[in-house]
Amino acid sequence: RHGAGKGEDSFKTSPFHLDLWFYFTLQNWVLDFGRPIAMIILPLEWFPLNKPSAGDYFHMAYNVITPFLLLKLIERSPKTLPRSMVYVSIIMFVMGASIHLVGDSVNHRLIFSGYQHHLSVRENPIIRNLKPETLIDSFELLYYYDEYLGHSMWYIPFFLILFIYFTGCFTPVAEESRMPVAALLLVGPSSLYYWYLVTEGQIFILYIFTFFAMMALVMHQKRKGLVLDSNGLFLFYSFIITLLLIAGWVAWLWNDKILRKKYPGVIYIPEPWAFYTLHMNNLHAAKESL
Repeated sequence: RHGAGKGEDSFKTSPFHLDLWFYFTLQNWVLDFGRPIAMIILPLEWFPLNKPSAGDYFHMAYNVITPFLLLKLIERSPKTLPRSMVYVSIIMFVMGASIHLVGDSVNHRLIFSGYQHHLSVRENPIIRNLKPETLIDSFELLYYYDEYLGHSMWYIPFFLILFIYFTGCFTPVAEESRMPVAALLLVGPSSLYYWYLVTEGQIFILYIFTFFAMMALVMHQKRKGLVLDSNGLFLFYSFIITLLLIAGWVAWLWNDKILRKKYPGVIYIPEPWAFYTLHMNNLHAAKESL
Protein backbone atom coordinates (compact mmCIF):
# COMPACT_ATOMS: atom_id res chain seq x y z
CA ARG A 1 0.00 0.00 0.00
CA HIS A 2 2.72 2.48 0.95
CA GLY A 3 4.64 1.78 -2.21
CA ALA A 4 1.81 3.02 -4.43
CA GLY A 5 2.32 6.06 -6.59
CA LYS A 6 0.73 9.42 -5.99
CA GLY A 7 -1.67 9.07 -8.89
CA GLU A 8 -3.00 5.79 -7.56
CA ASP A 9 -3.28 7.24 -4.03
CA SER A 10 -5.67 9.93 -5.28
CA PHE A 11 -8.35 7.41 -6.18
CA LYS A 12 -8.10 5.02 -3.25
CA THR A 13 -10.90 5.07 -0.73
CA SER A 14 -11.35 3.59 2.73
CA PRO A 15 -14.51 2.34 4.42
CA PHE A 16 -15.36 3.77 7.81
CA HIS A 17 -12.94 2.34 10.39
CA LEU A 18 -15.58 1.37 12.94
CA ASP A 19 -13.25 -0.88 14.93
CA LEU A 20 -10.44 1.69 15.27
CA TRP A 21 -12.68 4.66 16.03
CA PHE A 22 -14.63 2.60 18.56
CA TYR A 23 -11.42 1.45 20.28
CA PHE A 24 -10.13 5.03 20.26
CA THR A 25 -13.29 6.35 21.87
CA LEU A 26 -13.51 3.54 24.42
CA GLN A 27 -9.90 3.68 25.58
CA ASN A 28 -9.92 7.50 25.64
CA TRP A 29 -12.92 7.52 27.96
CA VAL A 30 -11.77 4.65 30.16
CA LEU A 31 -7.99 5.10 30.29
CA ASP A 32 -7.68 8.89 30.02
CA PHE A 33 -10.87 10.48 31.35
CA GLY A 34 -11.49 7.59 33.74
CA ARG A 35 -8.06 7.46 35.37
CA PRO A 36 -8.52 10.33 37.88
CA ILE A 37 -12.03 9.08 38.65
CA ALA A 38 -10.72 5.58 39.38
CA MET A 39 -8.05 7.09 41.63
CA ILE A 40 -10.68 8.93 43.68
CA ILE A 41 -13.42 6.32 44.00
CA LEU A 42 -11.28 3.24 44.73
CA PRO A 43 -10.37 2.69 48.41
CA LEU A 44 -7.18 4.49 49.39
CA GLU A 45 -5.87 1.46 51.29
CA TRP A 46 -5.68 -0.43 47.99
CA PHE A 47 -3.32 2.17 46.54
CA PRO A 48 -1.33 3.98 49.29
CA LEU A 49 -0.24 7.54 48.55
CA ASN A 50 3.40 6.48 48.22
CA LYS A 51 2.53 3.90 45.54
CA PRO A 52 1.08 4.21 42.01
CA SER A 53 -2.69 4.67 41.99
CA ALA A 54 -5.24 2.83 39.86
CA GLY A 55 -5.24 5.88 37.59
CA ASP A 56 -1.51 5.49 37.04
CA TYR A 57 -2.00 1.97 35.75
CA PHE A 58 -4.74 3.29 33.47
CA HIS A 59 -2.27 5.90 32.22
CA MET A 60 0.39 3.25 31.58
CA ALA A 61 -2.08 1.25 29.50
CA TYR A 62 -3.05 4.41 27.60
CA ASN A 63 0.61 5.12 26.80
CA VAL A 64 0.92 1.69 25.16
CA ILE A 65 -2.46 1.30 23.45
CA THR A 66 -2.84 4.79 21.94
CA PRO A 67 0.42 4.79 19.91
CA PHE A 68 -0.54 1.34 18.58
CA LEU A 69 -3.98 2.60 17.50
CA LEU A 70 -2.45 5.69 15.89
CA LEU A 71 -0.06 3.52 13.88
CA LYS A 72 -2.93 1.25 12.78
CA LEU A 73 -4.90 4.33 11.73
CA ILE A 74 -2.01 5.61 9.62
CA GLU A 75 -1.60 2.16 8.05
CA ARG A 76 -5.21 2.26 6.84
CA SER A 77 -4.85 5.61 5.13
CA PRO A 78 -5.58 5.35 1.40
CA LYS A 79 -2.77 7.83 0.80
CA THR A 80 0.98 7.35 1.15
CA LEU A 81 1.92 9.33 4.25
CA PRO A 82 5.39 10.51 5.43
CA ARG A 83 6.60 7.62 7.57
CA SER A 84 9.53 9.46 9.17
CA MET A 85 7.26 12.23 10.45
CA VAL A 86 4.77 9.68 11.77
CA TYR A 87 7.44 7.67 13.61
CA VAL A 88 9.06 10.75 15.16
CA SER A 89 5.61 11.97 16.25
CA ILE A 90 4.83 8.61 17.85
CA ILE A 91 8.15 8.67 19.74
CA MET A 92 7.49 12.20 21.00
CA PHE A 93 3.94 11.24 21.93
CA VAL A 94 5.16 8.35 24.11
CA MET A 95 7.82 10.56 25.76
CA GLY A 96 5.34 13.35 26.49
CA ALA A 97 2.64 11.02 27.80
CA SER A 98 5.21 9.31 30.05
CA ILE A 99 6.43 12.65 31.44
CA HIS A 100 2.81 13.58 32.07
CA LEU A 101 2.21 10.25 33.84
CA VAL A 102 4.72 11.11 36.57
CA GLY A 103 3.65 14.72 37.07
CA ASP A 104 -0.06 13.99 36.90
CA SER A 105 0.29 11.08 39.32
CA VAL A 106 1.80 13.29 42.02
CA ASN A 107 -0.53 16.24 41.36
CA HIS A 108 -3.68 14.13 41.58
CA ARG A 109 -2.47 12.34 44.71
CA LEU A 110 -2.03 15.76 46.31
CA ILE A 111 -5.84 16.12 46.22
CA PHE A 112 -5.99 13.74 49.19
CA SER A 113 -3.76 16.16 51.11
CA GLY A 114 -5.96 19.16 50.36
CA TYR A 115 -4.41 20.43 47.13
CA GLN A 116 -6.84 22.65 45.20
CA HIS A 117 -6.49 22.65 41.42
CA HIS A 118 -8.31 25.95 41.02
CA LEU A 119 -5.39 27.68 42.79
CA SER A 120 -1.85 28.16 41.52
CA VAL A 121 0.95 26.14 43.09
CA ARG A 122 2.13 28.97 45.35
CA GLU A 123 -1.40 29.90 46.41
CA ASN A 124 -2.26 26.39 47.65
CA PRO A 125 -2.44 26.27 51.47
CA ILE A 126 -0.57 22.95 51.66
CA ILE A 127 2.25 24.30 49.46
CA ARG A 128 2.85 27.90 50.54
CA ASN A 129 3.82 26.95 54.09
CA LEU A 130 6.51 24.46 53.06
CA LYS A 131 9.97 24.91 54.56
CA PRO A 132 12.48 25.52 53.14
CA GLU A 133 10.82 27.67 50.49
CA THR A 134 12.93 26.06 47.79
CA LEU A 135 10.58 23.06 48.06
CA ILE A 136 7.90 25.26 46.49
CA ASP A 137 10.17 25.71 43.48
CA SER A 138 10.37 21.91 43.20
CA PHE A 139 6.59 21.63 43.13
CA GLU A 140 6.43 24.37 40.49
CA LEU A 141 8.96 22.38 38.46
CA LEU A 142 6.73 19.31 38.81
CA TYR A 143 3.75 21.38 37.65
CA TYR A 144 5.78 22.61 34.66
CA TYR A 145 6.64 19.05 33.60
CA ASP A 146 3.02 17.99 34.03
CA GLU A 147 1.07 20.90 32.54
CA TYR A 148 3.49 22.40 30.01
CA LEU A 149 6.31 20.15 28.82
CA GLY A 150 4.38 16.90 29.19
CA HIS A 151 1.25 18.29 27.55
CA SER A 152 3.20 19.84 24.66
CA MET A 153 5.15 16.66 23.87
CA TRP A 154 1.95 14.62 24.23
CA TYR A 155 -0.66 16.66 22.39
CA ILE A 156 1.33 18.26 19.55
CA PRO A 157 2.30 14.86 18.05
CA PHE A 158 -1.21 13.54 18.72
CA PHE A 159 -2.92 16.29 16.74
CA LEU A 160 -0.19 16.23 14.09
CA ILE A 161 -0.80 12.52 13.45
CA LEU A 162 -4.56 13.09 13.24
CA PHE A 163 -3.99 15.89 10.74
CA ILE A 164 -1.55 13.81 8.69
CA TYR A 165 -4.17 11.07 8.54
CA PHE A 166 -6.85 13.66 7.66
CA THR A 167 -4.88 14.73 4.57
CA GLY A 168 -5.54 11.30 3.09
CA CYS A 169 -9.30 11.30 3.75
CA PHE A 170 -10.43 12.73 0.40
CA THR A 171 -12.20 11.07 -2.48
CA PRO A 172 -13.47 12.18 -5.92
CA VAL A 173 -16.62 10.10 -5.44
CA ALA A 174 -19.38 12.29 -3.95
CA GLU A 175 -21.43 9.24 -2.91
CA GLU A 176 -18.68 8.24 -0.48
CA SER A 177 -18.90 11.57 1.35
CA ARG A 178 -21.43 10.44 3.93
CA MET A 179 -21.25 9.11 7.47
CA PRO A 180 -22.70 5.69 8.29
CA VAL A 181 -24.96 5.21 11.31
CA ALA A 182 -22.06 3.88 13.38
CA ALA A 183 -20.11 7.09 12.78
CA LEU A 184 -23.10 9.20 13.82
CA LEU A 185 -23.35 7.24 17.07
CA LEU A 186 -19.63 7.68 17.84
CA VAL A 187 -19.27 11.34 16.91
CA GLY A 188 -20.96 12.52 20.14
CA PRO A 189 -18.75 10.61 22.61
CA SER A 190 -15.69 11.40 20.49
CA SER A 191 -16.45 15.14 20.48
CA LEU A 192 -17.11 15.17 24.22
CA TYR A 193 -13.75 13.53 24.85
CA TYR A 194 -11.96 16.10 22.67
CA TRP A 195 -13.71 18.81 24.71
CA TYR A 196 -12.21 17.27 27.85
CA LEU A 197 -8.82 16.93 26.17
CA VAL A 198 -8.71 20.58 25.08
CA THR A 199 -10.05 22.09 28.30
CA GLU A 200 -8.16 19.92 30.79
CA GLY A 201 -4.98 19.95 28.71
CA GLN A 202 -5.23 23.72 28.12
CA ILE A 203 -4.39 23.21 24.44
CA PHE A 204 -7.02 25.39 22.78
CA ILE A 205 -4.44 27.14 20.57
CA LEU A 206 -3.15 23.80 19.29
CA TYR A 207 -6.69 22.51 18.74
CA ILE A 208 -7.96 25.61 16.94
CA PHE A 209 -4.91 25.78 14.64
CA THR A 210 -5.43 22.11 13.76
CA PHE A 211 -9.11 22.80 13.08
CA PHE A 212 -8.28 25.82 10.89
CA ALA A 213 -5.74 23.72 8.98
CA MET A 214 -8.44 21.09 8.42
CA MET A 215 -10.88 23.72 7.11
CA ALA A 216 -8.25 25.20 4.80
CA LEU A 217 -7.42 21.75 3.44
CA VAL A 218 -11.11 20.95 2.87
CA MET A 219 -11.60 24.17 0.88
CA HIS A 220 -8.38 23.59 -1.09
CA GLN A 221 -9.34 20.02 -2.00
CA LYS A 222 -12.88 21.07 -2.87
CA ARG A 223 -11.48 23.25 -5.64
CA LYS A 224 -9.88 20.08 -7.03
CA GLY A 225 -13.19 18.27 -7.00
CA LEU A 226 -12.35 16.15 -3.93
CA VAL A 227 -14.58 15.67 -0.89
CA LEU A 228 -14.10 14.10 2.53
CA ASP A 229 -14.75 10.39 2.91
CA SER A 230 -16.58 8.93 5.92
CA ASN A 231 -13.46 8.88 8.13
CA GLY A 232 -12.58 12.46 7.28
CA LEU A 233 -16.14 13.59 7.95
CA PHE A 234 -16.06 11.82 11.31
CA LEU A 235 -12.91 13.69 12.36
CA PHE A 236 -14.09 17.01 10.94
CA TYR A 237 -17.52 16.90 12.58
CA SER A 238 -15.97 15.78 15.86
CA PHE A 239 -13.81 18.91 15.86
CA ILE A 240 -16.76 21.15 14.98
CA ILE A 241 -18.91 19.79 17.83
CA THR A 242 -15.91 20.08 20.16
CA LEU A 243 -15.69 23.79 19.37
CA LEU A 244 -19.38 24.23 20.20
CA LEU A 245 -18.93 22.37 23.51
CA ILE A 246 -15.94 24.56 24.43
CA ALA A 247 -17.94 27.70 23.64
CA GLY A 248 -20.78 26.48 25.87
CA TRP A 249 -18.36 25.61 28.70
CA VAL A 250 -16.73 29.05 28.58
CA ALA A 251 -20.09 30.83 28.45
CA TRP A 252 -21.33 28.87 31.48
CA LEU A 253 -18.30 29.79 33.61
CA TRP A 254 -17.76 33.25 32.14
CA ASN A 255 -18.57 35.10 35.38
CA ASP A 256 -16.76 32.76 37.79
CA LYS A 257 -14.42 35.20 39.57
CA ILE A 258 -12.24 32.54 41.22
CA LEU A 259 -11.58 30.64 38.00
CA ARG A 260 -11.04 33.96 36.23
CA LYS A 261 -8.21 34.63 38.66
CA LYS A 262 -6.45 31.36 37.81
CA TYR A 263 -6.96 31.80 34.04
CA PRO A 264 -6.33 35.54 33.59
CA GLY A 265 -5.20 35.47 29.96
CA VAL A 266 -7.07 36.51 26.85
CA ILE A 267 -8.14 32.90 26.27
CA TYR A 268 -10.28 31.90 29.24
CA ILE A 269 -10.93 28.15 29.26
CA PRO A 270 -11.15 26.66 32.79
CA GLU A 271 -10.02 23.09 33.42
CA PRO A 272 -12.75 20.61 34.45
CA TRP A 273 -10.65 19.45 37.40
CA ALA A 274 -10.24 23.02 38.60
CA PHE A 275 -14.02 23.36 38.45
CA TYR A 276 -14.36 20.09 40.38
CA THR A 277 -12.04 21.04 43.24
CA LEU A 278 -13.65 24.49 43.46
CA HIS A 279 -17.35 23.61 43.30
CA MET A 280 -17.97 19.86 43.46
CA ASN A 281 -15.63 19.26 46.43
CA ASN A 282 -17.48 21.96 48.36
CA LEU A 283 -20.78 20.29 47.45
CA HIS A 284 -19.52 16.92 48.70
CA ALA A 285 -18.25 18.47 51.90
CA ALA A 286 -21.62 20.14 52.51
CA LYS A 287 -23.43 16.81 52.05
CA GLU A 288 -21.08 15.03 54.44
CA SER A 289 -21.67 17.67 57.13
CA LEU A 290 -25.44 17.05 57.09
